[in-house]
Amino acid sequence: MEAIKKKMQMLKLDKENAIDRAEQAEADKKAAEDKCKQVEDELVALQKKLKGTEDELDKYSEALKDAQEKLEQTEKKATDAEGEVAALNRRIQTSGHSPAETGGGREGSR
Repeated sequence: MEAIKKKMQMLKLDKENAIDRAEQAEADKKAAEDKCKQVEDELVALQKKLKGTEDELDKYSEALKDAQEKLEQTEKKATDAEGEVAALNRRIQTSGHSPAETGGGREGSR
């Protein structure tokens, strides 16, 4: 009879330990689920931030492209203007007269 009582006490203790472990496992599961939810929320926030950053990158890339095109056009105009100045200088040199000698071009036409 004493052996049965000891066995019952051992089983009762094992049951209580099992219940404690089960409760701890439930608490751990809950904590893990809460952490998972927190990480998912952070992921959503980071994805939104990434989308905003990508949109900004697209906007600035387009602005850079526009600026580069304007720069190329301006450089072409400058090159063309330099060519015109060089051509005018060559015409002046080949005519053998400087603009001062011809009266600057205006006074001689009077």
